[in-house]
Amino acid sequence: MGGTQATQRLAAVTGRATARLRGQAAAPAAEAVPEAGPDAEALADPPDRRQDDRREPNLARALEAPGAPAPVQHWLPRSWRWLSLCMVGSVAVAVILSGTVPDGIGALLLAAGIGLTFAVKVVRSLLSAHPGSWDLPGILSVVVLPLFLFGLGMAHWTGSGAIGWDITIGAFMCTSAVASAHLRRKSAAIFAAQLALWAAAALVHGSLAAVLALGIGVAIAIGVSREQQSRQDRDEEFRRVAERVQTRARDILNDYEETGQGWFWETDRRSLLTYISPPVAKTLGIPPERLLGQPLARLFDLADTSGEGERTLLFHMSARSSFSELSVRAAIDGEERWWSISGRPIYDQFTNFVGFRGSGTDLTERKRSQDHASRLAHYDSLTGLANRFHMSQSLEKILASQQESMRACAVMLLDLDRFKHVNDTMGHPAGDALLVQVARRLERAVGEKGQVGRLGGDEFKVIAPGRTPRKALGELGREIIHSLSQPYSIDGQRVVIGASVGIALSPDDGTTSEEIIRNADLALYAAKGGGRGRHHFYSQDLHSEAEARSKTEEDLRDAIGNGELHLEYQPVVALDSNRITGFEALLRWRHPVRGPISPDQFIGIAEDCGLIGTIGEWALREACRHLASWPDEVRVAVNVSPLQFANPQLPAIVTSAIAQAGIRAERLELEITETVFVNDSEGTDAMFAALKGIGVRLALDDFGTGYSSLGYLKKAPFDKIKIDQGFVRGATEPGSRNADIIASITGLAKALGMDTTAEGVETMDELDLVRRYGCSHVQGYIYHRPMSYDDACARLDQGMDAVPYGPRSARAARQTMLRKVVLDHAGQVYHGTIRNISTTGAMIEGLWQVPVGTLFKVQIAADQAVTCTTRWSEGEKMGVEFANPLHRDAAGRISAIQAPPPRLPVADEQQRKSG
Repeated sequence: MGGTQATQRLAAVTGRATARLRGQAAAPAAEAVPEAGPDAEALADPPDRRQDDRREPNLARALEAPGAPAPVQHWLPRSWRWLSLCMVGSVAVAVILSGTVPDGIGALLLAAGIGLTFAVKVVRSLLSAHPGSWDLPGILSVVVLPLFLFGLGMAHWTGSGAIGWDITIGAFMCTSAVASAHLRRKSAAIFAAQLALWAAAALVHGSLAAVLALGIGVAIAIGVSREQQSRQDRDEEFRRVAERVQTRARDILNDYEETGQGWFWETDRRSLLTYISPPVAKTLGIPPERLLGQPLARLFDLADTSGEGERTLLFHMSARSSFSELSVRAAIDGEERWWSISGRPIYDQFTNFVGFRGSGTDLTERKRSQDHASRLAHYDSLTGLANRFHMSQSLEKILASQQESMRACAVMLLDLDRFKHVNDTMGHPAGDALLVQVARRLERAVGEKGQVGRLGGDEFKVIAPGRTPRKALGELGREIIHSLSQPYSIDGQRVVIGASVGIALSPDDGTTSEEIIRNADLALYAAKGGGRGRHHFYSQDLHSEAEARSKTEEDLRDAIGNGELHLEYQPVVALDSNRITGFEALLRWRHPVRGPISPDQFIGIAEDCGLIGTIGEWALREACRHLASWPDEVRVAVNVSPLQFANPQLPAIVTSAIAQAGIRAERLELEITETVFVNDSEGTDAMFAALKGIGVRLALDDFGTGYSSLGYLKKAPFDKIKIDQGFVRGATEPGSRNADIIASITGLAKALGMDTTAEGVETMDELDLVRRYGCSHVQGYIYHRPMSYDDACARLDQGMDAVPYGPRSARAARQTMLRKVVLDHAGQVYHGTIRNISTTGAMIEGLWQVPVGTLFKVQIAADQAVTCTTRWSEGEKMGVEFANPLHRDAAGRISAIQAPPPRLPVADEQQRKSG
């Protein structure tokens, strides 16, 4: 609805009011306001009703109707000219008829009464300057007192016997008649004048009859005066109502204009303004008089309005046709204001076109609201980047280009590393501030090379149109990662995060947006799985990995019910006595077709698909059941997933497992990682308190690898700290700082009264180092590999003493990775996956029970192969030693794995998938 309908209603009211005024004396005042005349009603009528749109050819036009001065109501006449003449004439007649003159008192009274009648103009001007406050003194001084003195003088003259009462009564009648004529429609004043005149005679005569007659006259006069006053009040009220009816439409339109909700305009046949609402002229900053005679288009900035809008306005003006709600921009410098205008042609009484008349409303806020809604639909409200919908539209537009050469593009999906930790520890406002800074850095890094958008959360997207070389895209990916990995300042705190990037190209990696996004997401997943903080291009292998992951999830669901899961136990040895004090329960999965599957391959999948709770509870109950058959001094440690720890039912599950196995609670040790501390602190503290209330031991697993904070060590009731094997690896190498870290951790644990267990000790020099720096327990291949429950029972039957056995020094540092490779043995080609690699060897997965000593030629990269020898084999895994060590680049990275992986032949790939 809005201003147009309101304008039409007001115009209709104006037309009806003006129609009532035609032929009346007030018609000129109504005609002085053309927008409130009968032509305004035509805005709401059909175009063919021209007869109602006609107007007088010489209708006066003005910005404001000429106003008549409002009458001032007075009790006094403008003058007593005829009354004074009547008084003087009465005295003259009395002198002539009686042949006498009044005595001194009578003459003084008559002169005073006649003289006061000449003061009426002075008193009236005083009453005009002070309305209301001097009405009574004024009427007493120039109405009551003059007539009373005149009547008193005439009665005194009559009482002396000089003149008769007939002369006096005649003088009174003449005087009262003239006074009443002067005081017409003022019944109260007339009553006061008559009372003053005749009361004087009654007082002088002093007869009872005169007094009674005067009283009767007073009573009748009062009644008549009241009746007359009531009638006058009704007449005055009717007059005001009639005046209000006559001016209501004009007043409503004036008020409507003043509010700024709408305005009116009128032009002549040449489209020159003849009327414009003053508020609009004020908005434009131009006096209304200067706008009159200017073209209607002078009000608008048609150059900034859409070309279609300009053509529409000019068309209607030239075609003399009506138009409605046409959007135009106001011609205001330095301000963006939009109006909606409507208009229609008007005709005179001879059906001649005389111009246009119309209205307008302000569209600025509505347009801003529409622009804001449109921006919200296409842009992210937090960062200002394009949102998921807008980025999807941009990609669809590129891929749907009519020219095939224009459909090429690259899509980068970005995911921030460690952002959730910032959000959880510093709060969502800090996380939002971080996202804004990330968006600005991302825009600077990409620049003109592509479009940047935010998909939601900490996920971003970059679309680089055109065919960009992979090398250039790789450089852009590294630049993005480097830029986003620099420190941030959030609320005065230093924050460091990272980023991983997945890249897919069109048309190489897909021709539809669904394919491109899916493949870029697979590349991103590979980048995160390869250690984060890196970029990865999509390859066919990644699709195979995704299919394998989906198949693994499906098989894992069956494994729980089919009994394919089992526990293996790795001894934990006390260094002060070289005796076994317990075991860590390690979850294993033996697939009926694929054989043993590493926990690294299915634990993450179990967490993602919601199976970790069921698997964790089974492992806990199974470990307690096995623990019940071992010596009483032996403990068992069971890993607890962060998702399990967040389950409020965990204390009840632990209590049930302990009771069902019939063991002491302190023999069970729950290993908990640092990631549990990024959640709700109150819930975390309550969970720790509940578990300690049961009596179980608590171990902090993988200390130093994630969210290490000395703060939670003050209140978390841990009994042991486990040093991650990442700190043990390479600790004996020259220049390594791992030894210092181990020393710091053990010193901290001793100060807090906690044990320490060093994980992953495999060599004698590593054992000597952790012993030297004060570790209380050791767990690793140097003592025992993980073993089955039966083997653990057999080992305990041999005694609790443990003897270290292994190489003297550690092998070269290894790097975890996921890379498809081709193995050639005597001309027979196999496919495998490198799980970790060093300069001297690698662990390869994919071949079953390879004999130790088997030689292979491994195609590590598309242009590099290396000869290796199998040194150990376990299930589908084997360890190989390279004949020649691999080289490292200037950054310390193994050069061979920086190149793209080898591509599998099509026939071999199809055979591998079918097999």
